[in-house]
Amino acid sequence: MKELARIRNDVVGSLLRPARLKEARVTYDDGKITLDQLRITEDEGIREAVRLQEQLGLDVVTDGEYRRLNFQDSFGESVSGYDAGRATLDFYEHRVEGSRPLQRWEIPNGGEVKGTAVSQRRPVVARLGLARNVPVEEYRFLSQVARKPGKVALIGPDRISQRFDWQNSRAVYADMDEFMADVVRVEREIISGLAQAGCRYVQIDAPGYTAYVDPPSLQAMCERGEDPKENFSRSLKADNRLLEGFDDVTFGIHLCRGNQRSMWHREGTYDDIAERLLNELKHDRFLFEYDSPRAGGFEPLRFLPKGKVVVLGLVSTKVPQMEKIDDLKRRIDEASKYAPLDQLAISPQCGFSSDVVGNLITEDDQKRKLEIVVETARQVWG
Repeated sequence: MKELARIRNDVVGSLLRPARLKEARVTYDDGKITLDQLRITEDEGIREAVRLQEQLGLDVVTDGEYRRLNFQDSFGESVSGYDAGRATLDFYEHRVEGSRPLQRWEIPNGGEVKGTAVSQRRPVVARLGLARNVPVEEYRFLSQVARKPGKVALIGPDRISQRFDWQNSRAVYADMDEFMADVVRVEREIISGLAQAGCRYVQIDAPGYTAYVDPPSLQAMCERGEDPKENFSRSLKADNRLLEGFDDVTFGIHLCRGNQRSMWHREGTYDDIAERLLNELKHDRFLFEYDSPRAGGFEPLRFLPKGKVVVLGLVSTKVPQMEKIDDLKRRIDEASKYAPLDQLAISPQCGFSSDVVGNLITEDDQKRKLEIVVETARQVWG
């Protein structure tokens, strides 16, 4: 097994944006400073974020996604073909105005409120192409300032497909298979650039997979004339194609149920999809969300094949309450009844700031939660 595939603590990706970084972004959006000036503030923030993660003892570090407004920017800011304007920090803040922590992002009648994960399905105006390899640019700076290995998160094909307005894009793509082929081609170019730059841990963010166990999401697919089983199979194949030929890169895949301003988007356990996910996907590490009853029990881990690792997302990034290490150890012990302990690890359940707004916790809460992750891993695995 690859060295990074064995690590026992992990961090999903995003960290809370410091106030000065948000202020600089607003000033940039208003045209009062240049991109180079914004980059200086981002660089300073990333250095501090890396220093914090390394001091806490994390086995891999990220740049906190400080250059992104949203975790999906890894693709959206890299490709041509979409007809989309430039997003701003103010846009994301207005999306969640009036929302309440830990509420579902949907309203009961099946409609959607501001901030819903797939409220804006985007058509294309031309075939997708790699215009700029943004994740490589991010990694190059991270690798310069980090002593520990750096990981980079990319939005996965399934989520991209769920945000794609195929019905209004037929002049460009005849069907979803053709669109997904281009998604895979572009993302493989991104990964190739990362591998050449020295990145050895790529995480695929795949929150879309929980749509296949969430009744409202399944209903929405059917109402659009889609077959959820066909969508699921297509996405599994696309995710596997991303990995082909990158044998020296550790791949993780992260599945969650939504994470924005301490809200959630989907519910449903892994039971109905775990066997296919764990056995068909070729990723080294599966980062599963397990911080809330919405995730269900650990029984689906019985499908975990030898040589793979499940990273238990037991520490919530949504609430300020601190988890107790003894409680986490008991939960890991419970999980080990279904998967060997040496095939388990621990992490927060998601990023702390999937978009620039961030969850409703403090930077001190974030630090303490990462400390708990590291210390729990040390006590369990040494």
